[in-house]
Amino acid sequence: MAIRTFGPNAVDWEERVDLDRLRKQRLARLNETLNRSELGAVLSFDFANIRYMTATHIGTWAMDKLIRFALLVRGGEPIVWDFGSAARHHQLYNPWLDHSDGKGGPPTGARAGISTLRGAFHPDAGIAEDVAAKIAAELREHGLAGEPLGIDVAEMPILTALRGEGIDVVDGQQVFLEARRIKTGDEISLLTQACAMVDAAYEELYGYLRPGVRENECVGVVSKVLYDLGSEYVEGVNAISGERCSPHPHVYSDRLIRPGDPAFFDILHSHLGYRTCYYRTFAVGSASSAQRDAYVRCREYMDRAIALVRPGATTADIVQVWPRAEEFGFADETAAFALQYGHGVGLSIWEKPIFSRLVSLDHPEVLEEGMVFALETYWPAADGWSAARIEEELVVTADGCEVITKFPAEELLVAGRKYWTVGGELNTRRESQSHLNTGTR
Repeated sequence: MAIRTFGPNAVDWEERVDLDRLRKQRLARLNETLNRSELGAVLSFDFANIRYMTATHIGTWAMDKLIRFALLVRGGEPIVWDFGSAARHHQLYNPWLDHSDGKGGPPTGARAGISTLRGAFHPDAGIAEDVAAKIAAELREHGLAGEPLGIDVAEMPILTALRGEGIDVVDGQQVFLEARRIKTGDEISLLTQACAMVDAAYEELYGYLRPGVRENECVGVVSKVLYDLGSEYVEGVNAISGERCSPHPHVYSDRLIRPGDPAFFDILHSHLGYRTCYYRTFAVGSASSAQRDAYVRCREYMDRAIALVRPGATTADIVQVWPRAEEFGFADETAAFALQYGHGVGLSIWEKPIFSRLVSLDHPEVLEEGMVFALETYWPAADGWSAARIEEELVVTADGCEVITKFPAEELLVAGRKYWTVGGELNTRRESQSHLNTGTR
């Protein structure tokens, strides 16, 4: 049965995403993973991990600041120290962080606190030491002062201050990513809805794309569609055209798109925190035989990979059907990294599992029901400057997988306007999709 998609509104006449269930199930998985580990607690400065643990969000402007932090101790409840008045807002509107019992029990899990602002605070201000003292006090309160503390990402002054408190600081990122590896039903629904929004963005882009527009204008078109549909954050639109397609630069420019150009796009955005990574390739105005051949090759590698996805298969099984770096013009797998690639998608990209000939053959990961990941393939054209790029997001099901990226990609589509004469009059139309299939499988 297909994964259901819904409108973004809450209704009383249909069971949709249950956000309270989402919060509880995420925290339960994190607790289970922590309990299986050798750690006494996990401390997070990473935006996605804090959200997974505490279900708090203060805006995407904070994603790269390392200003907020959250702690989960074994057997305890999450505590988030947040930026200024955000902590007070959590106390008012996030009842799941209220740990008090009205009888002098533990205080709220939403507290005011600040980290080192990526070094902007004066080192002598004692901010790092204050953070470490707060964490050490909680560990002592729970009898965990002698247990390892796992951290995802942190600044050196924080690490130094924690060790100054006698805390054994170790890698905690694996605990977070292990918990996030298998998605809950609500997470899968939100990831699918995020893809549906990109489906709409590609439809608008397909109608807009033509000779004479610039890559950055395409980025604007896509961003407007997504924000109008309620996107929380457009992380990026990778718009690549013409001779910029090979080698892939991974960044858009102000290049003017010309007739006969290939153009591929990657759309990354967030719907209630859940992300997309979703490539599509078009030809603009017309498609050369070299472009069509490259697209067919790119699609074949994708289809071979998708056919292998099922519980029990491994990342090594998938990458074995993809070409070696040397087969498409690169010296080694590091130089070709992320061109034939796969990665988990959730509250961030990239998550577990990772698919790459760089690591997966020697360190395979087993696929399990409930995983959500993207597979992406690339092939340079024989003309030396064109290329094709395709990406699909998949959910691993009990007996295979389901593709949740729906904008057509089975054959190369030609975008743009065509002119011709009918009965002596000049007519213009956007070709229907059935007329745009210029490649073959």
